[in-house]
Amino acid sequence: MNARMYAVTSGVETAWRALLEHVAADADVALSYMPYPAPQPLEDLWLRPDLSCALMCGFPIALKLAHVIPLASPIPRAAWARGEAQYRSDLIVREAAPYRTFADTFGARAGWTVEHSHSGFNAFRHHLLAYRTPARPTLYSQMLGKLVTARNILDSVREGRIDIGPLDSYWHLLIARHAPELTAGIRVLAVTESAPMPAFVAAAATPEDEVTRLRAAFRSANSQPWFKPLSDILLLDGFAEADETRFATLLEWDRSARAAGYGLPA
Repeated sequence: MNARMYAVTSGVETAWRALLEHVAADADVALSYMPYPAPQPLEDLWLRPDLSCALMCGFPIALKLAHVIPLASPIPRAAWARGEAQYRSDLIVREAAPYRTFADTFGARAGWTVEHSHSGFNAFRHHLLAYRTPARPTLYSQMLGKLVTARNILDSVREGRIDIGPLDSYWHLLIARHAPELTAGIRVLAVTESAPMPAFVAAAATPEDEVTRLRAAFRSANSQPWFKPLSDILLLDGFAEADETRFATLLEWDRSARAAGYGLPA
């Protein structure tokens, strides 16, 4: 088990670990939590044959970067989630930056995380696509790619290495709650279209009965006595069952950008 994607602080990871241990116990599946801190590549984690319950972005699920079975997706406790397992990317700038509209940032410096990320790449590129024209195929003077993590996007904006960047809205929600000093001086200038939340996944070879029991345990988690204190830390309303079809839209966004000759944000 692992919750690296949303383990924004050590205390938050402790809460995720406790939650997953409860889910595994309720499912009667013997699992152990394996810490997997950055900068270790998530791709290697997702490829493990013994993977039974780890967070994975929906875009690499749709791209089939690893053969996995989606189990359940978190439902963030946020107005923008509307009670569903969905999120978006917050396009953040420094509080003191002069930008008042998203278009004001054109000609400045932007960044993205990794090409298989939805929140840090695919959603940002999809948002930018609407602003491109034949006369203006490049929107920024500099685009820093391969920043890898949401934390690197946040730090790059805070420290002035880039002027705008995409931040997973649920990750942003958690870091603002548990490490507010890191988001001081940052504001959300615009947001992307909503998309399906990342999912906890299991390796494709996981026994079917274990998958069924884990899905049921996630689905019923918010009715268990252990859930509320952990959900208050993790800002969760519960979990929604997930399968590969939920992430088909993310492939459509990718195809649209590539068809327009916009393989990388620029």
